[in-house]
Amino acid sequence: MLFFEAAAGKNHSSGSIQSPIKKGHRVVIMWLLICCALIFAMVVLGGVTRLTQSGLSMVNWKPIMGVIPPLSEFEWNQAFNQYKQFPEFQFVNQDMTLAGFKSIYLVEWAHRVLGRLIGICFFVPFVFFVLRGMIDRTVIGKLLFIFLLGGLQGLMGWYMVKSGLVDNPHVSQYRLAAHLSLAVLIYGLIFWVALDLIASRVKPAKGENRFAFLLLVLVSVMIISGAFVAGTRAGFIMNTFPTMHGQWLPDGLFVGSPIWRDLFENTVTIQFIHRCGALLVFVSVVYFFVREIMRGVVAKKQLAVWLLLGATLLQIFLGISTLLMRVPIVLGAAHQGGALLLFTAAIFTFHIYSRSE
Repeated sequence: MLFFEAAAGKNHSSGSIQSPIKKGHRVVIMWLLICCALIFAMVVLGGVTRLTQSGLSMVNWKPIMGVIPPLSEFEWNQAFNQYKQFPEFQFVNQDMTLAGFKSIYLVEWAHRVLGRLIGICFFVPFVFFVLRGMIDRTVIGKLLFIFLLGGLQGLMGWYMVKSGLVDNPHVSQYRLAAHLSLAVLIYGLIFWVALDLIASRVKPAKGENRFAFLLLVLVSVMIISGAFVAGTRAGFIMNTFPTMHGQWLPDGLFVGSPIWRDLFENTVTIQFIHRCGALLVFVSVVYFFVREIMRGVVAKKQLAVWLLLGATLLQIFLGISTLLMRVPIVLGAAHQGGALLLFTAAIFTFHIYSRSE
């Protein structure tokens, strides 16, 4: 309830609480937030899939029949034999047993099934709410667009996997970044629509949201940067902090040509940029926090800046720990989840600052 009160700006005058949330919107808001929670879980599970090197275990894309995993020993052997025909087994996992294959297959299977579940959990209630007239016409178009993006996300996921089934048993970092970015975009759009419904009677503010918007952009860029760190396994090198193997400007930095490829394919450059970006986000958030607290902003804005600061500190801690421990699965997945948590706080802050007091 605190979240609803802060985002909506409830009126506590005269000892009463008057919610500005329109009648019938509460169940829609809860549905949207549940969808956000499922996408959050999907992003974290995607990190586990990548860190356990499970993403290339399912070499076929079956949107409908793919929800049923192998059920007999014959079917498992059949799936394993298909896997053996591709580069990951031939160059990386030649000694893998059937038991080992089952463990990575089930992780990727869970990832794909959760994606389908999210689609169902979004589309079925959406149709129900539209038929019952519980969603405003202006919102219907936004949600239809989000649903189309969800379908595109499924195609992008398979397009990403296909990049690791040709010659190199690693998915393209470009396709991985696109896949993650699209998931984060869908998450952000759903969350924004939910916030709009929560604060549906609060008028937009003018000129107060510029720095909050800048922070949201910085966090978004950092998430994309993190995708390139993950896609190139740049987190497994230079595992020292604050320097990179004792150097502030490490050897191997910006040595590629052309320079734009170096930014996305040189692991030293990729990690260096990610570190610098994290420092920029940290400094910017601390500055914003101190400035707003010193201004004595209203309670709902104080809540936003405190959440933003807390999410930033948590993500910095997770990032440094993940680096120093050479990306263990639990910490790596937590760091990916922390990025989405920080993104959530940045959206919440931007939305609060986009509304008048």
